[in-house]
Amino acid sequence: MRHQVAGRHLNRTSSHRNALRRNLTASLFEHGTISTTREKAKFVQPFAEKLITLAKTGSLHARRRAISLLQDRDICKIEEGEPVRETSVIAKLFSEIGPRFADRNGGYTRIINLPLRRIGDNGLLVLLQLVDDKKAAVSARTPRKKPVDITSDESAEFTTDTIKPENFSTEETPDSPTEPEINDQTADDSNKVNP
Repeated sequence: MRHQVAGRHLNRTSSHRNALRRNLTASLFEHGTISTTREKAKFVQPFAEKLITLAKTGSLHARRRAISLLQDRDICKIEEGEPVRETSVIAKLFSEIGPRFADRNGGYTRIINLPLRRIGDNGLLVLLQLVDDKKAAVSARTPRKKPVDITSDESAEFTTDTIKPENFSTEETPDSPTEPEINDQTADDSNKVNP
């Protein structure tokens, strides 16, 4: 019987699962979003959220626990063909990501289903990403158009005097199509009923 073996095994050994979870979580913290399969994303999501909760406290003990769970790695960028160290994943987690979610009580990540399948095994692909804070999400949306206030001074030039029929010209322009002329004889013929 399979007692006390709950959780996702992902067809891997325990050391391979731990390495997979650490690598995907570190990539999530480094880039902000990653593309992976749905099963791996659901496996990584609780681990990443626990680390963000640790980063919100910001204490030395929390930093040491995060290092022991995540195994810190450097974030590098390439300059003139050489890798240059910018920061580490733990430093970014505690300096940027933790304070960003200081007012949020959980739900730091989200999983978005993609309409794509992985080529090798046809696995469902998803995006696992950090949730943006509310201020950034509101500013990213297009602003709503405000309704025009009729009583304002800006709309004073549009009055009912300008909408009178005599202010519009009824002259035809040469480019406008003309209506076909209807002959009185053809109109009378169409009104007759055949016996």
